[in-house]
Amino acid sequence: MDNPFKNILSNIKLFNNTGGDGAVGIDIGSSSIKIVEIKRKKGKVMLQTYGMISLGSYAEVDLGKVTNLPPEKIVEAVKEVLKQSAVSTANAAFSLPVQSSLIFTVEIPPNVKESEIPSIVPNEARKYIPVPITEVSLDWFLIPQKESSFEQSSNPDVPIAPQKKEVLVVAIQNDALSKYKSIVNDVKLNVGFFEIEIFSSIRSNLEHELSPVLLMDFGASRTKLSLIEFGVIRSFHTIPRGGADITESIAQSLSIPFSKAEEKKKNFGLYGDPEEKNLADIIKVHTDYIFSEANNVLLGYEKKYNQTISKVILTGGGSMLKGLKEVAVGNFKAGVETGDPFSKVGAPEFLEKVLKTVGPEFAVAIGLALRKLE
Repeated sequence: MDNPFKNILSNIKLFNNTGGDGAVGIDIGSSSIKIVEIKRKKGKVMLQTYGMISLGSYAEVDLGKVTNLPPEKIVEAVKEVLKQSAVSTANAAFSLPVQSSLIFTVEIPPNVKESEIPSIVPNEARKYIPVPITEVSLDWFLIPQKESSFEQSSNPDVPIAPQKKEVLVVAIQNDALSKYKSIVNDVKLNVGFFEIEIFSSIRSNLEHELSPVLLMDFGASRTKLSLIEFGVIRSFHTIPRGGADITESIAQSLSIPFSKAEEKKKNFGLYGDPEEKNLADIIKVHTDYIFSEANNVLLGYEKKYNQTISKVILTGGGSMLKGLKEVAVGNFKAGVETGDPFSKVGAPEFLEKVLKTVGPEFAVAIGLALRKLE
């Protein structure tokens, strides 16, 4: 789907976007790097290659643990995964981690002209940003207003109050931008833009849904919640708990190494381990907390906009936890499905099952590559 932030962060573009028939999306996560290369062939977007590399070895920690690598180590890892995956194009796009940014909405009076918004947004943004405004780069998008209902417009006795304008604002730390610029300079790729990971994930996971949707992105260090209506983020929240936290709890509770705990989590998940009766309960403490927080966010959204969501989409590497979808179904009144990002690109039939299984983990990389080909 189209991203409303068509020119997001255009002020920090590094090179001209030369487009071309091929593109590679590079998603640098906290525990791994994912890449996807796509090419346009006879008018169709086709998968060329994809790959992933864990960052644990570069930080000298167990695979799956959250890392905070210096730029030179990230460059080393990016070059390695590009080599292993046999990427053949130099046209690339990088994601920016959501933890280096803030995404929020501000309301402004209905009589404010659109030309006045650029001067108003920085002042309003100061209320939400915990650092000096000079330490971040700002971008914003005016959320389209809904048309009046038929009952209101056809009944002259029902006064139509002017709606406040809503502006979606993105603030990104300048230090993070500098870090990623240095990485780009060293990997020698033609990188036309950066994009905050959540917008890439929206592009690869959603179709043209007409009703509000909750996108839950389960990462290693946190879970991201995006409430989306007509392709636009209405509300965004992060829950500071992810897959690595679950593994750490398993390791501590069962007195086993982190690597062994990661293995048990992946093999059994919420279905339970016959040898470790407590495994599912340990995991459920975390998933229950995440879904409880998500329901609180939904409640706030429903009160503010008088709307309920039609669907919950699970994505990110953590969404592949066995049993998670079944637990999610019991936690939400709306329908629940797991994202299928690779459905946006053509691929050989023999890869269909594999791509459907691993797709959620590559959602951001696919979304980046798709935008690069626009």
